[in-house]
Amino acid sequence: MSFFNIFRNKSKKNEIPLENARFVVFDTETTGFKFSTDRILSIGAVTILNNRIDLKNSIEFFLEQEKSNPESIPIHGIIKNHKYQKLAEREALVQFLEYIEDSILVGHHVGYDVKMINAALQRNELSLLKNKYLDTNYLFKKTKVINYLLKNDKNYSLDEICQELNITTHDRHNAAGDAFLTAIAFLKIINKLKITTLGALLKL
Repeated sequence: MSFFNIFRNKSKKNEIPLENARFVVFDTETTGFKFSTDRILSIGAVTILNNRIDLKNSIEFFLEQEKSNPESIPIHGIIKNHKYQKLAEREALVQFLEYIEDSILVGHHVGYDVKMINAALQRNELSLLKNKYLDTNYLFKKTKVINYLLKNDKNYSLDEICQELNITTHDRHNAAGDAFLTAIAFLKIINKLKITTLGALLKL
């Protein structure tokens, strides 16, 4: 089934129990933060289904690079002549779309990753993401607010969330490692929120 046709029959999807929903937790490493000129270096993603992280069903792509930013290399460690096999940008995007299908996307500060993916999709004349998405920073803030009328303006780093949730950090600042840590954090967060349906989670 075509990626874009998947979204035509979703009338009661939000009513399903949370454990029956498929989530794809993902992360990107990029040359910088400018959506128009910077490029994706790698994409990592893992599936959550039945409240479990399916490590066997995970992906990690490294993309061919024409652009390099020496200032970001110490963070992600990806150099232009990286040893791993690389995919052309369009091929990586197509495989990513086939992997996520109509899943709910999850990420830490996920809006940035979604915008970076969409910029690449537009550049390759592909349709933009149609998936709903959730930000673990936003969800974690909901666990800290006792009175939902109060606003928590703090932005939590992934390291801060992992520390507060007693998650051991490893493989930080690579896409696959950060996606895995975010997936663990997401499961702990929704457990704290005591939400049972997908619709309730999306309405937060």
